[in-house]
Amino acid sequence: MQPFAGEALDPPPIWLMRQAGRYLPEYRETRAKAGGFLDLCYSPALAAEVTLQPIRRYGFDAAILFADILLVPDALGQSVRFAEGEGPLLDPLRTAADLTRLSPTATRPKFERVFETVQRLRQDLPDETALIGFCGAPWTVATYMIEGRGSKDQAAARLFAYRDPDGFQKLMDVLVEASIEYLSGQVQAGADALQIFDTWAGSLPDDQFEKWVIHPTQRIVEAMHKQHPDVPVIGFPRGAQGSALWYVAETKVDGIGCDTAMPPYMMAEAFDGENVVVQGNLDPLLLVAGGEALKTRVGEILELMEGRPFIFNLGHGIVPETPPEHVADLVRWVRGGAQ
Repeated sequence: MQPFAGEALDPPPIWLMRQAGRYLPEYRETRAKAGGFLDLCYSPALAAEVTLQPIRRYGFDAAILFADILLVPDALGQSVRFAEGEGPLLDPLRTAADLTRLSPTATRPKFERVFETVQRLRQDLPDETALIGFCGAPWTVATYMIEGRGSKDQAAARLFAYRDPDGFQKLMDVLVEASIEYLSGQVQAGADALQIFDTWAGSLPDDQFEKWVIHPTQRIVEAMHKQHPDVPVIGFPRGAQGSALWYVAETKVDGIGCDTAMPPYMMAEAFDGENVVVQGNLDPLLLVAGGEALKTRVGEILELMEGRPFIFNLGHGIVPETPPEHVADLVRWVRGGAQ
């Protein structure tokens, strides 16, 4: 992929986190056909269709595999369900003894459905459109597995790690190995790049950040570089502004996703000459607002990142209330220089 060859492209490539989703009417129509959310994720035909929808509509430079970070615990045998209006619900793992409910050797059948989606996409995507696979980072996935749902402060997982670090390490080891299997299978099926989403990285203090964010991610990236040396890996440690440079240096990711509080130009300056690509950091709510405020900010980001290897993206995912026409405006302004 060109940005990862150290090239500064003008205009920069653009893709958006959660670019396939509820803000698109065609997604909502397909979602209604699927039944449950997991049914959509595990249907290769339908998952490929929703992945392709934003490519057809906007011509993004990359398609992002439609899946969910909780497919890994689901494949491991933990009960995962999505309740309308409540988000994900899991049968929580609260002690090391609960880990016996997981089946690390039983992941392949469900992973294979995702790999089939990737194969379909590789066949259907235009040659010039990259395909990005992904997984949730072990820490972030573990927070849902332990809490049984999303939480504001990830307290249950943090307490588990403090009270039983050995037991927590066992869970992280399972997630690291499952993530390596999952990502490698996506590459073998046709993914051109990978992203590791650590949505809750910012909830940890520095010593715990090193144990549960840096070390597991480092292991996954090392495995990907060894097995697939030509496939770049992007890390997204959301909320970890103060530790972002440390994260990049230790994990050896090829790219860093910047959230709304992490200035991309500062990351680019810090890693100048080291072939670390930065992406981000437009506020998703500014994409909801649209208009001159959006256009002005797009111009500012483009000016700051001119001459640097850069991917235009959001600081987090598109939110459901985003008007589709604002996304069209964004793409037009990025490609036209926001003049």
